[in-house]
Amino acid sequence: MKIDLRSDTVTKPSKEMLECMLNAPVGDDVFGEDPTVNELEKYAAEIFGKEAALFCSSGTQTNQIAINVHVTPGGEVICHKESHVYKYEGGGIARNSGASVRLLDGNRGRISAEDVKNWINPEHDVHFPLTQLISVEDTANRGGGAIYNFDEIKRLSELSKSLKIPLHLDGARVFNALVETEIDYKSYASQFDSISICLSKGLGAPVGSLLLGNKSFIRKAHRVRKVFGGGMRQAGIIAAGGLYALKNNVNRLKLDHQNAKELEKTLLNCDWVETVIPVETNIVVTILKNAEKRDQIIEKLNSENILIMPFGPGMLRMVTHLDVNSNDIDRVCNVLKKITI
Repeated sequence: MKIDLRSDTVTKPSKEMLECMLNAPVGDDVFGEDPTVNELEKYAAEIFGKEAALFCSSGTQTNQIAINVHVTPGGEVICHKESHVYKYEGGGIARNSGASVRLLDGNRGRISAEDVKNWINPEHDVHFPLTQLISVEDTANRGGGAIYNFDEIKRLSELSKSLKIPLHLDGARVFNALVETEIDYKSYASQFDSISICLSKGLGAPVGSLLLGNKSFIRKAHRVRKVFGGGMRQAGIIAAGGLYALKNNVNRLKLDHQNAKELEKTLLNCDWVETVIPVETNIVVTILKNAEKRDQIIEKLNSENILIMPFGPGMLRMVTHLDVNSNDIDRVCNVLKKITI
């Protein structure tokens, strides 16, 4: 039996989730007539205190729609240099919206208000693109699942409001952050002009993400989704999986975090490991003493039916999720302890 730690996107829907999907009432969502999609959008908007939501096929789509609504061609998006919207979305900021990007350094994938303030382009100098959007990622994937400090988010929000520049959240794993910090969803969400949340990672739905914002923003996002080819018809079948996930699979994310910390403990005692980026949620990033041994370690684990991912030169990533239990983690730890290179 394989243990798949490559990503939390590999989860399979549970029997209970599949039953909800099978029995979901459906309609034509492009006409706004799918009752399950409508229920999902309403539920998500309500728990975050936003006016409206839009169901989309992926987090990349929700992020790219948000960027397209917020910016105009020739504008500039500020984000961390390792952020998903820049690094892993196929150059979509340039391709879809004709915008440039200001890439910032920061701590484990996170940027500060002070970082951003120093890189706002002068509005009346025609040599520079207009700064039109600030984008943050919580948790930060490339930072090993790092959680933003809420006080820093507040400072970023205050800055964005003072400059009249929208603040977008790539919240692909925002529930991982919120179950750890226990910050009120509505207080957290009020800091952002738009929020993308993913249903198909730790929450275990097979497909889908949601984009949240005010009614005017979501109305514009509907149009962009259509232009991007994202209009879906009887989408309630997949929306039902997302609705089940939101209602049942959030609090259990703490189990994934506990499992990730068990992996961290074991890895720190392996003589081939230089260090592990401190584990805060469900992502475990290991830095090797000998970068050239990365693929060899991946192969050794694969031979034991354990799948993990390379994460850059001399780096490995493991991600815990609802299809990996504590017994699986014990097995992985035992294999890790036996690896010699």
